[in-house]
Amino acid sequence: MNESIHGERTASEPQDRVTELIEQQTAISEVLRAIASSPHDLQPIFDAILDSATRLCRADSGALRLSEEGGLRLVAVRGDPFLVSQVWSSIPVLAEKGSLPGRLAASRLPTHIPDFTALEGYHRDDFLITVVNAGIRTGLFLPLLKDNEIVGIISLARKQVQPFTDKQICLFRDFAAQATIALESTRRERQYREAQSELAHANRVATMGQLTASIAHEIKQPIAAARTYAAAALRFLDKSPPDVAEVRDALTCIVNETGRTSDVVDRIGSLIKKAPPRKEVVDLNAAILETIALTRSEAVKTGVTVGTQLAGELPRIQCDRVQLQQVMLNLIVNAIQSMSGVEDGNRELHISTVSIEPEGVCVAVRDTGHGLRPESLPRLFEPFHTTKPDGMGMGLSICRSIIEAHGGRLWATRCEPQGALFQFTIPAT
Repeated sequence: MNESIHGERTASEPQDRVTELIEQQTAISEVLRAIASSPHDLQPIFDAILDSATRLCRADSGALRLSEEGGLRLVAVRGDPFLVSQVWSSIPVLAEKGSLPGRLAASRLPTHIPDFTALEGYHRDDFLITVVNAGIRTGLFLPLLKDNEIVGIISLARKQVQPFTDKQICLFRDFAAQATIALESTRRERQYREAQSELAHANRVATMGQLTASIAHEIKQPIAAARTYAAAALRFLDKSPPDVAEVRDALTCIVNETGRTSDVVDRIGSLIKKAPPRKEVVDLNAAILETIALTRSEAVKTGVTVGTQLAGELPRIQCDRVQLQQVMLNLIVNAIQSMSGVEDGNRELHISTVSIEPEGVCVAVRDTGHGLRPESLPRLFEPFHTTKPDGMGMGLSICRSIIEAHGGRLWATRCEPQGALFQFTIPAT
């Protein structure tokens, strides 16, 4: 009889192990799925980690704390609705370095507490008392480590005194190790994107700084026109009898010109301000024409003629309008500057849009400058590579990052007998 029972237990052990591995891989897959669907938002990833951990170890609730200078900050709680809404609300959001979670994280080892009420000595601090009063009895703590540095700590809790098994602790440890790698990868990607956003913002501000004369001209033009119409309105009022119809027309023109001024200021403000990316359906031709308007005076000053050939029917595209205009601003300014040294021949800038297959849009910016040197083409879009004496070498690199983030492609080719052609694609919505 005993041999039969032993045989059945031995036969079931491999099956149990397979089940455990499947559960563990399912838990990791859910975390990776959350990372893939929320690359810019960490909260769904935190929630996925806790959902998987509590289910994997049959816990009532779980909490995730991340390390910061002041201690361990609570960033997510999942599990039993009562524990989440009632119990965890009474537990401090920031566990200071000397508190129970801080000491457990500093140990860098998994800690299993079968019964919180049985703890004595230095463990019985204010944090522990709050946990016990909140109705939590059994806990499992696992520090999250990256290169032996404390990233955070995951804690699992049960409402009853019900110790976790060795298998559950082992599964939890393996899962947490993989979750830590995924979490750190996501955090670094987010830091990279934030740094890239900072550079892009700095590039926009620097480019707009170069166009101060053009911006001033764009603002002064409608103001001067409004002043002329106002003077005319006064003359019409001085007539005997006053020419009311002419005064009305002049006032209408003043309203229109001040509206133009407001539009210019708004466009400049949207390009310079620092705002999170926002994808929306954009009229590509209109966005390009706005950018051309901002650079018109710079082109006139340099003797550049700007021509456009914008397709009448373009597929709908969804993009960040400000980022797209930043790309156009960089390409137009670069083209104008490349033609400033041309002594003989026409200085012509040609901008075009065309619908391409499969559904999408291609934008082309062509100049008649000195062109691109063959040796510079392979490195043209690399960070800090520049062909200008006073250039930072970030503009084209940022432009390519923006276009690729929108699912498109940016490239450059030499033109014969002179000039350069920059093109980028944006997929349709």
